[in-house]
Amino acid sequence: MSLSPTVNKSKRPPLPAWYRNLSEYEKPSTYRAVRQLLNTLIPYAGLWAVMGWMLTHGISYGFVFPIALLAGCLLIRVFIFFHDCGHESFFASAKANKFFGYLTGMLVFTAFEDWRRPHARHHATAGDQDRRGVGDVWTMTVDEFKATTPFNRFLYQVYRTPIFMFTFGPSFMFLIGNRFPHRGVSKREQLSTLYTNIGLVVIGTLLSLAMGFQNYLMIQLPVMITAATIGVWMFYVQHQFEGTSWAHHDEWNPIQAALQGSSYYKLPKLVQWFTGNIGLHHIHHLRPRIPNYNLQRCYDEVPAMQNVKPLTFLHSLKSLNMHLWDEENQKLISFYEYHRRAKAAGV
Repeated sequence: MSLSPTVNKSKRPPLPAWYRNLSEYEKPSTYRAVRQLLNTLIPYAGLWAVMGWMLTHGISYGFVFPIALLAGCLLIRVFIFFHDCGHESFFASAKANKFFGYLTGMLVFTAFEDWRRPHARHHATAGDQDRRGVGDVWTMTVDEFKATTPFNRFLYQVYRTPIFMFTFGPSFMFLIGNRFPHRGVSKREQLSTLYTNIGLVVIGTLLSLAMGFQNYLMIQLPVMITAATIGVWMFYVQHQFEGTSWAHHDEWNPIQAALQGSSYYKLPKLVQWFTGNIGLHHIHHLRPRIPNYNLQRCYDEVPAMQNVKPLTFLHSLKSLNMHLWDEENQKLISFYEYHRRAKAAGV
């Protein structure tokens, strides 16, 4: 499975020297990968053990819930390991990537093989206006929104509300949607979903026997919902931000799409640790085979990576009000701006 962007080679400009030199950062380190697994999975398991002990010993859930939120933050980091395994970048060994991809996939409620295909499509089409719709955030252009039916406009506006996109939507996707394979997938991808679901049943049963089913749900649900909500926000803001870039396929360029259409989400160091450096998303889209533990070094050592304007957390909140792609002005606009223009035009 190719995880590299595709583009019309006849229109591909010469690659800059610094781009070719990025291959240095694509070399996986077994030591660093194992260290990341240990410094994340051991604390994650420890928090589960502490929460289970607290609930079975009658300690108030008010003390358990904050620990569940912390465990949810660790689970975001686990998802980044899963993600790197999907790009075959976490370990040098393909077998190790597959093994830990399946293992971490069970922890993040996502089938490894079934997830890889749409995510590969996302990398191959990010910023390509003519190849939207697989592995990305549903985004309509102004003209598409204007031309569609009132019912579809209503659905799109509901989908784009923060309460749906960052609460109900992520929870549904990870807890329920991921239990079913995507349409038209191979038998291997179908089996991946089946094996993951079986693994979840086994893990859930064992933990329920150890601490009680209700206690299991009181831990698992807030952990998973926390991770899903923050994870979807990170994915959203990495492409839906002020200044992002889109182009039609005949003008689409993967390097431009990565550097201008993917954000450098500059976060506090602790948050960057929990999110596995994925805020350096412009580098990740430029070279998906760079493992998360090499992204910061790549940024620090390659001046071209530092030319991207950082997106701060406060500035990223503007993304909540960006709903439609305005082709004429090459920017995202809000529903309010759309209706204001329509009213001014007498539509």
